[in-house]
Amino acid sequence: MTKPKIYTFLSGVLLFSLFVLYSYLVHKNLFTGLDFDTTVRLQDKISQIFNTPFSLLSLMGSFEIVSFILFILWVITRKLRFIFTLFSFVAIHVFELFGKMFVTHPGPPYLFVRYDIPFSFPSSYVQPGSSYPSGHLARTLFLSVIISFLILRSKRFSSVQKKLLYCSIVIIVVLMFISRIYLGEHWLSDVLGGGLLGASFGFLSLAFF
Repeated sequence: MTKPKIYTFLSGVLLFSLFVLYSYLVHKNLFTGLDFDTTVRLQDKISQIFNTPFSLLSLMGSFEIVSFILFILWVITRKLRFIFTLFSFVAIHVFELFGKMFVTHPGPPYLFVRYDIPFSFPSSYVQPGSSYPSGHLARTLFLSVIISFLILRSKRFSSVQKKLLYCSIVIIVVLMFISRIYLGEHWLSDVLGGGLLGASFGFLSLAFF
């Protein structure tokens, strides 16, 4: 394993360690007040005209859509080692389910919910327990790390084009982050935990890419 890959692997390990530690703190209910205040403030500051756009963004972060995008990337890259990326994607959901089953952290009450599209993918009906961590943020960060790496290695894009693509990825991540809280689907702590989980496995998968 080359030095860059070792650093990438260690970064993934560090992020996952932070996820485990953070999960313990969430389980101890240390962020309850901050979670509630953040949701109230976001819903108070952001107009409800964004209900539908944020709901559409929520659909884009679903398991089904992200799985399809990863499959397309696998076909495009034509690399057998991409299978490690798919294994990492599966591992994310194993730890997501573990968190939702064993980390005591009830999600926002129904009065906060602003999702307004009369359609949901089957994966959204899987509710094993609490709302921690956010699967949407985990998938979004995971996919963002993978795509950013592919952009970095690509020779098809100029330096300016790469910077624009990176900025677009950051904007999507930020909007997904905000939308999960604004829609009343998750608390702030859920979203942060999901981000750590997704980013950690993103880096771990790149170490074998």
